[in-house]
Amino acid sequence: MAKKKNKSDDIAISVKNVTKEFTVWEDKSYFLKERLGHLGRNKKSKHLVLDNISCNIKKGESVALIGVNGSGKSTLLKLLNKIIYPEKGTIEINGKVSSMIELGAGFNTDFTGRENIYFNASMYGLGKKDVDPIIDKIIDFSELGSFIETPVRTYSSGMYMRLAFSIAVNVQADILLIDEILAVGDAHFQAKCLSKMKELKAQGKTMVFVSHSVDQVKSFCDRALWIKDGKLKMDGNTDTVLNEYMKEQGI
Repeated sequence: MAKKKNKSDDIAISVKNVTKEFTVWEDKSYFLKERLGHLGRNKKSKHLVLDNISCNIKKGESVALIGVNGSGKSTLLKLLNKIIYPEKGTIEINGKVSSMIELGAGFNTDFTGRENIYFNASMYGLGKKDVDPIIDKIIDFSELGSFIETPVRTYSSGMYMRLAFSIAVNVQADILLIDEILAVGDAHFQAKCLSKMKELKAQGKTMVFVSHSVDQVKSFCDRALWIKDGKLKMDGNTDTVLNEYMKEQGI
């Protein structure tokens, strides 16, 4: 008898009652002497960034997180990637994650581009035997040519981001977390990135996408979550949510 499929089997990301806050220090002193002089008088307050957020994202869905700067979009993405953790609530991820949030954050600047492919890929759980079959694909996509054999500290910011993006989209992840990174490089490389993202979407990858580009959101995302003042204001069809969001913004 075939095993009955659970509803949860279709869920890639489950966010339940998640709350995130940051501590804000009112005393802006940066030097130890100044801090010791104000010992006991430093004031701090809590800044609530996300307030009891809940949502499920199905496998194969492409979901946009929209909202004004400071609304909590990128914070939610970092929570999904376990860069930070919530004060309350739970997040469950079903599948291998590739993060395009802080591209190249794991690079060793003294390593060559080639060495950093192996080094960075290890953070996605890939060993040398996993990277060997795809390394030429990564290098070709980055278009770095002979620079792949030079230390990444010699790279321009565009070259740095291109290599990081090339690694992130070729590590065969199930879920991609994407934060405003499709503006890397020149117009040619941007178009190449967009084409690659569409290819991954067609393969059934799950995507969570933060962007202020309405065109990018419309071209990629079937669904949009509008976050306002740390709360989930609207969840629905991309066009419907975008129309309401832009109407409020007077766009």
